[in-house]
Amino acid sequence: MHIKWAALAETAGVSLTVTLAVVTVFALGNLALSRREAAVEAGTGRGTPALAAAVLCFAACAAAVGYGISLIAAK
Repeated sequence: MHIKWAALAETAGVSLTVTLAVVTVFALGNLALSRREAAVEAGTGRGTPALAAAVLCFAACAAAVGYGISLIAAK
């Protein structure tokens, strides 16, 4: 049995990087939602830019998850 250590390390590195990126973008989406909620409660506006940012962040997370599922299902 021969293990390709370089390929294993590359896969682990890419997985870690993508996981950290998705978690960070999701956290930014939650932050944007909380900023929108704070703006609405303070009466300083409707928080439309924050809502747009949150939607964009969550859409990016959904796209990454969908792409990962499609990679798994293609095999």
